[in-house]
Amino acid sequence: MTSLLWKNRIQTVVAPFVTVRPEEIPTLLYACASFFFLLSAYFMVIPLRDEAAISLGTDTLPLLFLASLLATLIAAPICSHLLSQSSLSKSKALLLLYRFFGLSLVFFFILYAGESSPFINLTTQGSKLKTGLWVSCTLRASFYIWIALLNLFTTSALWACLADIMTSEAASRLFGLVGAGATLGQFVGSISAVFLTRFGPSLLLLAALFMEFGAQCALRIGSAGVTFDAVTLSSSQDSTRNVEEAVQTTQSLWQLVCNKALSMLEGLQLTLASSYLLRICCFLWLTAIVSSFFYFERANVVAQVEADPLHRRVLLAKINSFIAVFVFFGQLTLTGRLLMHCGVTVALCASPAVAAFNMMAINMSPTAWVVALSEAARKVTTYVLTRPGREVLFTVITQAEKYKAKVFIDTFIQRLGDAVAAGMYEILGFLIPMGPSTIAICALPAKLQ
Repeated sequence: MTSLLWKNRIQTVVAPFVTVRPEEIPTLLYACASFFFLLSAYFMVIPLRDEAAISLGTDTLPLLFLASLLATLIAAPICSHLLSQSSLSKSKALLLLYRFFGLSLVFFFILYAGESSPFINLTTQGSKLKTGLWVSCTLRASFYIWIALLNLFTTSALWACLADIMTSEAASRLFGLVGAGATLGQFVGSISAVFLTRFGPSLLLLAALFMEFGAQCALRIGSAGVTFDAVTLSSSQDSTRNVEEAVQTTQSLWQLVCNKALSMLEGLQLTLASSYLLRICCFLWLTAIVSSFFYFERANVVAQVEADPLHRRVLLAKINSFIAVFVFFGQLTLTGRLLMHCGVTVALCASPAVAAFNMMAINMSPTAWVVALSEAARKVTTYVLTRPGREVLFTVITQAEKYKAKVFIDTFIQRLGDAVAAGMYEILGFLIPMGPSTIAICALPAKLQ
């Protein structure tokens, strides 16, 4: 009786924003809570990560992007193998994955605590970099790459889990509200970073705690009593897959190691075999290129405006907080309605259209205010419409594609786009203001598909 009462109350609260059935409420709440804690943890540390990159010099950003691609190539097979284990439920696999990343944040806190001056501005040290500060450079570069991996794998794995248990219809209704939980986490994490910046790397401990909270919520997604049609439809596929993987457990240790090494190739094979997935790859790849150019431009602006590392962290956190407010209310009031009435195609087209206009604006007036407003408009459009619409695309594919091909697409393809953007950024040089707009306009026809 009590359970029915609180379900009815929650249904009444969310009814003005989205249609939710009573049996969907537990899973929806745990999904929102998990995204809230994960994104809170990420945005607590992202100013520290971005400031670390700027302190190394904005000219090192392309190299950091290339290094992130190589790290993704190594980590993606391991993540795919973990999520596709028959001996582990998907929620248990998420728990282990998030707990691992949470412990890694504690490890980086210990490394930062061992530094004599964690707020040092490496770009001002000149020749000392070659002799006395190589440890600090290595730490900051490693931290930047690792946080990029954390964001990619934690969010991609959770979206894959939700796409697995929801039908396309349910995803269109509910993914906007789930995204609102993530955006609220972005806001809380960014605000925490603003007011707790003086504590520096100590924020890593709070972020690790939030990662554990997110892991516990993810664990309960699978035990929330979901009755989505997708579960029934895929039950026979689950049984077949479990039998096949049970046979594989009799293989030798060497064969299992080889299987882990080939997980990335399996994701690639599944992707190449599907024209549907290849189109998603093109969409994500072109989007990643445009996003990377925006990131480079923002880093250059922040480096020019603020020379002090502490002030840079505050500025970056304030920008993230400002964006989160608009994204949150947009996801609550617009995402579900637009996806249901306008369709996924409109949602996917929104981001490249806004990106093209943004690039034209930057070409005409490449000032700090224009860059900041363009970044805000791009992110609001992406997280209110395009990202939820993109995740809906994965609700109609097989489980093997969800847990192998999707992880491959969300990680490797995105990092490949970042790497291409990094190379173009270096090659084009003084043509950078023209580069992003040209890429955005060229990407528009591909994304319309």
